[in-house]
Amino acid sequence: MPKPPVPLDLLLLPTWLVPVEPAGVVLREHALGIHEGRIVFIGPRSETGRFQAAQVRELPDCLLTPGLINAHGHAAMTLFRGMADDLPLMTWLQEHIWPAEGRWVDEDFVRDGTNLAIAEQLKGGITCFSDMYFHPKIASACVHDSGIRAQIAVPLLDFPIPGARTFDEGLHLAVELFGDLRHHPRISVALGPHAPYTVNDENLEKIRVAADELDAPVHMHIHETASEVRQSLDERGERPLQRLARIGLLGPRLQAVHMTQISDDDLALLVESNTSVVHCPESNLKLASGFCPVERLWQAGVNVAVGTDGAASNNDLDLLGETRTAALLAKAVSGSASALDAHRALRMATLNGARALGLDPITGSLEVGKAADLVAFDLGGLAQQPIYDPVSQLIYASGRDCVKHVWVAGKALLDERRLTRLDEQAVHAAAVAWGQRIAGHAE
Repeated sequence: MPKPPVPLDLLLLPTWLVPVEPAGVVLREHALGIHEGRIVFIGPRSETGRFQAAQVRELPDCLLTPGLINAHGHAAMTLFRGMADDLPLMTWLQEHIWPAEGRWVDEDFVRDGTNLAIAEQLKGGITCFSDMYFHPKIASACVHDSGIRAQIAVPLLDFPIPGARTFDEGLHLAVELFGDLRHHPRISVALGPHAPYTVNDENLEKIRVAADELDAPVHMHIHETASEVRQSLDERGERPLQRLARIGLLGPRLQAVHMTQISDDDLALLVESNTSVVHCPESNLKLASGFCPVERLWQAGVNVAVGTDGAASNNDLDLLGETRTAALLAKAVSGSASALDAHRALRMATLNGARALGLDPITGSLEVGKAADLVAFDLGGLAQQPIYDPVSQLIYASGRDCVKHVWVAGKALLDERRLTRLDEQAVHAAAVAWGQRIAGHAE
């Protein structure tokens, strides 16, 4: 007696499928089956006869990959996009961004800015992002409603910030939010000390204790500029990374963002502690902050992810473009044309990001049992022809306009380039209104 067909919610039939794990593999004439939000089948199309799918999608000329993971950003800062360009980091922060945040950032700002960021990211193939910004409860509600996956890093600073009058109030909020969302299927919570120069030793120790007790990630800007390192040496006699090591914050839960200044001793600390680095090449370039030595880190065994940073310093949330920049920059910085090849670059933007955020058991690669977080890139355009290696064409010859479909946990959030759960016109109108309001006040 023949076996009954195995039920699927969705069967996808792309031209190419790149699982990322195992590395460097490109599958042709393969299919991917989804049931109850998870990948349950990856195999040749010839083996799909045993399934009964509620929906079958042919994806001609499409490359199916894991969803992109934006491992660092400040989502609501999309509403400050282009407000203070062409300035060095500290001038940009102290004279423009921090005053603007003090004037404008409230719950409505964070809600509208986060929705704008989520819409932009979904249309660019991003299925998961890390967000470090004020009013994190509002941001987490936006993530919940939109269907995307995210890590919410609750910002912690020594001085008052929107939504937290003191450091201890911010830490209490972080611990409370961690507990509230501990079992959420798509949202995780991290502790987000802003930077070594904005959090003192006593408060960093409190963060270490809380992170240990909760087994929570820690997300922090570290070694963003040479002046940050010099200031720490002048004032404390130690580099910021050494200071964090002394306090006990280095380790696999730490997400070290930027890391443009890395000495031999720094590299040894990163390797020994298994700390992840989040590379933000375009923001670093635009602010003239320096160059993260990605190839050197990779060859030493450090996990390197990629992030866009906020739209106020980038100025977009285009992780595919960011990954291309990262690949090109790695070659120039290392002096090697073979540095960060296209397949490793894609891995950096997917599985490495998941690993940095502690989400690699769930997402970051196309493997049976993982969440169906997927993106289909249309490589049928003139600019992608001819195709010898679809991953090379994706990284070096394609833009985010090639993103055709996006699924998170098996749910279609972008279908034929149209958002399915966010009202794009309403998001657009809210952003325009904020721009007019902020610009009008400046005049």
